[in-house]
Amino acid sequence: MQRNVLEYLEATAPRLPEKVAFHNGTEGLTFGQVSRAARGIGTFLAERGLEREPVVVFMEKHPKSVAAFFGVVYSGCFYVPIDEEMPLYRVELIFQTLKPRAVLCDETTRKAVEDLGYTGGLYGYEEAAACQPDQELLDRIRGAQLDTDPLYIVFTSGSTGVPKGVVACHRSVIDYIEQLSATLGFNEDTVFGNQTPLYFDACLKELYPTIKFGATTYLIPKSLFLFPVKLVDYLNEHKINTVCWVVSALTMISGLGALKKTVPQYLHTIAFGSEVFPIRQFNLWREALPQARFTNLYGPTEATGMSCFYHVDRDFAEGEAIPIGRPFPNTGILLLNEKNQLAGPGETGEICIRGTCLTMGYYRMPEKTAECFVQNPLNDAYPELIYRTGDLGRYNDRGELVFVSRKDYQIKHMGHRVELQEIEAAASAHPSVAAACAVFDKEKDRIGLYYAGGAEPGEVTAFLKERLPRYMIPNRMERLERLPLTPNGKIDRKALAAGQVPAGV
Repeated sequence: MQRNVLEYLEATAPRLPEKVAFHNGTEGLTFGQVSRAARGIGTFLAERGLEREPVVVFMEKHPKSVAAFFGVVYSGCFYVPIDEEMPLYRVELIFQTLKPRAVLCDETTRKAVEDLGYTGGLYGYEEAAACQPDQELLDRIRGAQLDTDPLYIVFTSGSTGVPKGVVACHRSVIDYIEQLSATLGFNEDTVFGNQTPLYFDACLKELYPTIKFGATTYLIPKSLFLFPVKLVDYLNEHKINTVCWVVSALTMISGLGALKKTVPQYLHTIAFGSEVFPIRQFNLWREALPQARFTNLYGPTEATGMSCFYHVDRDFAEGEAIPIGRPFPNTGILLLNEKNQLAGPGETGEICIRGTCLTMGYYRMPEKTAECFVQNPLNDAYPELIYRTGDLGRYNDRGELVFVSRKDYQIKHMGHRVELQEIEAAASAHPSVAAACAVFDKEKDRIGLYYAGGAEPGEVTAFLKERLPRYMIPNRMERLERLPLTPNGKIDRKALAAGQVPAGV
């Protein structure tokens, strides 16, 4: 039975030592180089007395960052990815929570760590990777490791302003990678195009299947996502055939007309998630790539990535929602109503998750962990944790799970319950709207809509009046050159709600 994610690398590196594992379009590392660097880093850290504790990997997005992750795992510790894109204030909060004794950096990030006033061990990647591996030491560490030991911590936003560190273990990641790989059909010929920063759990979908199968991952430069045609050219240049992206990254290409000029000709597997895919934009992708397989993925960081999937097998009309389908094998979904009972047919309930996929909770936040990871209310016989996602869903007539909205996207306006995402879906159906985001000002009881595209605000308002009741029509409409995005590539709803937007056009 596999107990450690490094077993993937240890099976693949001897078999494909010269094959490129990770590349950024300029520099790359082979499986042999990744293995050598990781074992060197593991030895380097272990020789400094580090054991079963967080090690920060504060590096630019580069193949060497991935090797550093695996190196930390070899040392018996767990990695915490951070890069120079993060605001310094957020990094300071993360360091306060972790109190790390060791940080791995590169030449581009060393000064940023020093500016934090960090007084622990600050080690350069090149020095650590060059350390001669001590196989006896590494074997001794491995012999003591369990599959329930932490593997990584990734930090998500906290409602109090303090980031929450989600702790995942080897067992949950191995289970996730096995189920995801079987569902999406990854193999040695897979060429991934990674979109997300490495400090999000979303990158698991590329990093671990790569070392499992001997595939290849290209870490796509962030700047390319501002230039859709150049981005598609990059996909074609490197023969990328598989992407697992947030919806905003895909609609940026289709919404700005790039698919009319060029098509990602090698793409055959397109997985998407984290946001609702506007049907009009989705159909543009299906028309451009009729032979590709499209899969909707759903899942929270607290459940180790994605928990549900739906292979798109039929056409959808405007106003319909693409289902999130059913859970991965070995994952359980409970749809609970406000009485903590299973929601009935067509009834909306909170999506709750159980199984091996659950992470270990929030690092040094026992109260928050206990609030979100709770006893299954349907089971009074023995301890069984579930994670309450805060997402609302329902089952459609086909028995497929459909995401409805976030609990906090439900508002009360003019005495009516309103789903902000319903407004967004209606606006996105306009042929000249590429993307839309609805926000609510509770103090003024006003709905605002920001959108990108060629339509005039008056046109969009008239369009919505034909599709929505009066109380759902936005009080304020603003067209932007492009919607602001989070580092993960999602629409930055908090920035829009706070009025932090670029000038309209």
